[in-house]
Amino acid sequence: MKEQLENIELRARQELEKIQDSAELEILRVRYLGKKGELTAILKQMATLSAEQRPVIGQLANRIRADIEEAISARMAQLKAALSEKRLKEERIDVTLPGKKREIGKLHPLNSVLNEIKEIFLGMGFDVVDGPEVEYDYYNFEALNLPPDHPARDTQDTFYVSDKILLRTQTSSVQIHVMENQKPPIRIISPGRVYRSDAVDATHSPIFHQIEGLVVDKGITMADLVGTLDLLMKRLYGDDCKIRLRPHHFPFTEPSAEVDVLCFNCGGKGCSMCKNEGYVELLGAGMVHPKVLANCGIDPDVYSGFAFGMGLERIVMRKYGINDMRLLYENDLRFLNQF
Repeated sequence: MKEQLENIELRARQELEKIQDSAELEILRVRYLGKKGELTAILKQMATLSAEQRPVIGQLANRIRADIEEAISARMAQLKAALSEKRLKEERIDVTLPGKKREIGKLHPLNSVLNEIKEIFLGMGFDVVDGPEVEYDYYNFEALNLPPDHPARDTQDTFYVSDKILLRTQTSSVQIHVMENQKPPIRIISPGRVYRSDAVDATHSPIFHQIEGLVVDKGITMADLVGTLDLLMKRLYGDDCKIRLRPHHFPFTEPSAEVDVLCFNCGGKGCSMCKNEGYVELLGAGMVHPKVLANCGIDPDVYSGFAFGMGLERIVMRKYGINDMRLLYENDLRFLNQF
């Protein structure tokens, strides 16, 4: 039994020198010192020894157990030191190297131009208001003089939640909420997302942003509308910017007009961008229809007003010479870093 114990100690020390990680070390400890280990198996045979042999073998077994435990602890310390040294080498930082540049975020061109437009209108005494994107049919259509059978609804009857609730197709619905709850004078703009079932291409998207404007007061005329839009465009595009109004039809305004801006590409001479017309269509506007005022409890014989609606994407595209709306939504840093 003495030879068995000495053999266990010898083999344990030899194997310890080959151990390379803590997992292997634990396996070795269990094999020799565990409840079912080799040293424990020898000690279970102590009952077969004579009274004279037991203390001698017992003392030897305890020494060998202590030596093996000490050797295992020493080897564990060596492994930890080696691992620590390896990590220090791998994770070493050269403090003389320049630091990594952190990219600083900035406003998306849509938000940047929207903020610019808000500042322009705030300077003219307008308030910025918001409204629900999930809207009742009444506010989105009927109160704006678009009854259920009106043909102008065909291109806007799009994302419905129920028969009477839909995703708003225009921020004009905010006009109705404001006029129902506020007495004139009213001067507001209402920017926000709108939804229409348009196929995605260079100039269309099922989700886009619109800015609606409304002024209601005594004595408001078409001249006030033209002056407001002319000032807006000059502030956005420069003092040499010119606008023109063309007669048009919108159910919620009368008279109505399409508003064009002088072509940035050719300066009015005519090119492919403006289809040789010299001007590019930018927004729709007009005097608020008397029926719309009456629907909101405002006497059209006392008050008048003007309204306009413009797509934010179209304003941004004209401002920066962008020819594809999809670039504004793709989050491509190669594009966005230009602004």
